[in-house]
Amino acid sequence: MDARKALALWHRVAVESLSHDLAELNQRQTAILLEIYLGEPPHTVRGLARRLAISKPAVTRALHRLEALDYARRKVDESDKRSVLVQRTVKGSVFLRDFADRIGGLAKEAGL
Repeated sequence: MDARKALALWHRVAVESLSHDLAELNQRQTAILLEIYLGEPPHTVRGLARRLAISKPAVTRALHRLEALDYARRKVDESDKRSVLVQRTVKGSVFLRDFADRIGGLAKEAGL
């Protein structure tokens, strides 16, 4: 896919996201949500901050929003009570699956 087609698809996805639930999330929250669902668990605030090259407080703020929407949850690590694990939720999984289907439809419409 050339750069113009890639940007056109990104544009279509951005416009689509404005009229659906993804508009509830900012770019950082979206990146963290995708990392939780696509990255290899276990996930911690420290690990997410390192992988996404953002601060731990930024991850924590984003997780507050994701938890409020029930897209992710935090749980104390039973093997290390000082550590907090970040986990997927069913609602978050359904949300991302539906949005992935929309992206696939947009790509198909664009002939990609």
